[in-house]
Amino acid sequence: MKPDEQPLKGRTAIVSGGARGIGRAIADDFLRCGANIVIVDPGVGMAGEAQEPGLADQVVAGRNCAAAVCGDIADPQVVRQAVALARSRFGAVDILVNNAAILRDSMIFKASREDWDAVLRTNLSGAFQLLAEATPLMREQVKAGRTPGSIINIVSSSGIYGNFGQYAYSASKAGMIGLTRAVAHDLARSGIACNAVAPFAATRVTESLPPANENLAAYKRRALTVPAVYVARLVSFLAAPASLHISGQLFAVRGRDTMIFSQARPAAHILQQPGGSTIMDLTEAVREWQPVFTLLETDIDAFGGDPVV
Repeated sequence: MKPDEQPLKGRTAIVSGGARGIGRAIADDFLRCGANIVIVDPGVGMAGEAQEPGLADQVVAGRNCAAAVCGDIADPQVVRQAVALARSRFGAVDILVNNAAILRDSMIFKASREDWDAVLRTNLSGAFQLLAEATPLMREQVKAGRTPGSIINIVSSSGIYGNFGQYAYSASKAGMIGLTRAVAHDLARSGIACNAVAPFAATRVTESLPPANENLAAYKRRALTVPAVYVARLVSFLAAPASLHISGQLFAVRGRDTMIFSQARPAAHILQQPGGSTIMDLTEAVREWQPVFTLLETDIDAFGGDPVV
């Protein structure tokens, strides 16, 4: 990439979960686009178990424009360290990518409060923690004359469609969509953009999918052919100053297929009788809504066809 083709030159990004998978692809693309990066990654397995605690340091080794914090994004001290490192090493924080996530699947009737708390803590509270720590600095930078920054939250189609056994993961990702919208409103006056991206790509999560039936097995085979580079390209686009007019939006990338999702808005209305309609009245009225009911399908059902790679 030529110097004049580096749209993120001089910008500094913090990428949570940036040592592997989609986060690593995003971090690498940021570097290609000229950005400085700080990776926050504790080197844990998919369920949050200790695995490679020094992985983030290994990823940035030998790169002058990259630094790492090997810690948990949901830990306020770790987040403070990451923001302070970005500021002291590179002079600013311009881009936040909330990508860190863990997965602990089981059916709701076998649910564990410990698993619920762990998934929400990393996937949703971790994102909140980074936003709460970094956005005051990002706003102050704008007031001082710096070009506004961008926030990209990595969500999931599971948070839109729901999925079997993913009560905690789906809830955390749906929460991030709501968080994206709220933060986009909060930062609009500062010109800071906040968007969400639902990625489809070959990752450890994809590899771990149990081929419980032929549909799931076929989905897994297809998903493992999808590179993460296209997700990273969209994230770099959204992180660039030229895209600051785009905020509060929900995107998805599946191979070369890049899409924007509609977001929930009223699809039909009825008026209840004064004091409340009877059950019979509501039954008759709601029957007219059948054509606009949302199908109870999973993301595997919705995206089961061959990806464009």
